[in-house]
Amino acid sequence: MFTMNFRYRIYPSLEQETRMVSWLEACRGVYNYALRERKDWIESRKCFADRCDMKQCFILPADAPYPDYYKQQKALTAAKKEFPRLKDVQSQVIQEPLRRVEMAFVARKDRGHGFPRFKKFGQYRSFVFPQFKVNPVCGNEIKLPKIGLMPIVLHRPIPDEFVVKTVRVVRKHSGWYAVLCCQTGVDIPEVAPTLGHSIGIDVGLSYFLSTSDGWQVERPRFFGKLQRKLELLQRRLKRLQKGSNNRAKLIKKIGKVHEQIAASRLDWQFKLAHKLCDQARNIFIEDIDFRIMVKGFLGKHTLDAGLGQFLNQVLPWVCFKRGVYLGKVDPNGTSQTCPDCGARVKKDLSVRVHDCHECGSKKPRDVASGEVIKARGLSGIEMVCGWDLSGVALAVLPRQDRVKQKV
Repeated sequence: MFTMNFRYRIYPSLEQETRMVSWLEACRGVYNYALRERKDWIESRKCFADRCDMKQCFILPADAPYPDYYKQQKALTAAKKEFPRLKDVQSQVIQEPLRRVEMAFVARKDRGHGFPRFKKFGQYRSFVFPQFKVNPVCGNEIKLPKIGLMPIVLHRPIPDEFVVKTVRVVRKHSGWYAVLCCQTGVDIPEVAPTLGHSIGIDVGLSYFLSTSDGWQVERPRFFGKLQRKLELLQRRLKRLQKGSNNRAKLIKKIGKVHEQIAASRLDWQFKLAHKLCDQARNIFIEDIDFRIMVKGFLGKHTLDAGLGQFLNQVLPWVCFKRGVYLGKVDPNGTSQTCPDCGARVKKDLSVRVHDCHECGSKKPRDVASGEVIKARGLSGIEMVCGWDLSGVALAVLPRQDRVKQKV
């Protein structure tokens, strides 16, 4: 089973847009109520059993069950009888916020995410139709339950072997979009390593990336180029009255600038990923958690570069589509190891040139790190696949380990 998402622009009528906005607000209300119900239950377990706290009071009984996904779904069915506006929303669409709350708590427990937050007005931007009996796309129109037909711009055709499973309607400052989740029964195997040319990639802020072949790419400033424009727009926004039409127009204009920044960054990263796939059949990168880098004093520049988006989303997808093997290696010590002799060469971030005191190797720091990453990746392939890659293992091991192996 192979799944792909296709995003298309849709143009609803005024009546359809009004209905979809009301659906978003209804879904937001269900989401906030379900989150508040769970949060109150969790907080009630922390208070004293014989008295209430001075700051807050919970009237939940001690034997009250935890409001999990299934209990909240049952409560939603009863709430539809009391609140008629919930019936206006398609039945499966109004259940999707409960699933979002459930997945948020699962991610908090399993992956260490933060506690879910409440959604303010305008922060709940999408709703989902989870299943379709027939294809909702009819020519240049798409038919959604309880909404009807609306024009859709099919700038990219959907392959014949794919079947539309779900449709997510997204509201952005630039307009409305439909994200079609399509599936096919064909199983596509994972890309296996080959004996072709290999490169190692080291990413950073001095250069966006440096390859083991010596190619270095300057880091573009997507946010920096439009930062001054955003500052001026934000100053104008501060002086406008809340709730006015001019303020709403300016908020929409600011949102479009942020969308332009994100779109230009994503487009540039896709083009760069294709250039890398043109150069090699095996690509090796570091297994880094960029959330730690974002918390540092260079957090704004790290977010502007989009290093995590490139290494974790864009490059893996392009490599999969192009049939290029992508492997991750241990990032510890890649910038402190000589790629030629394996000696330990300590240097801080201010030192941008690698100068080995053992073998005399001298090259840019990031290029040397790329060579170490490549050597570690090839060494792992050699152990797993049983290939004979002469000279690779010596470059990745520290000096004392090489001496022990020789003995």
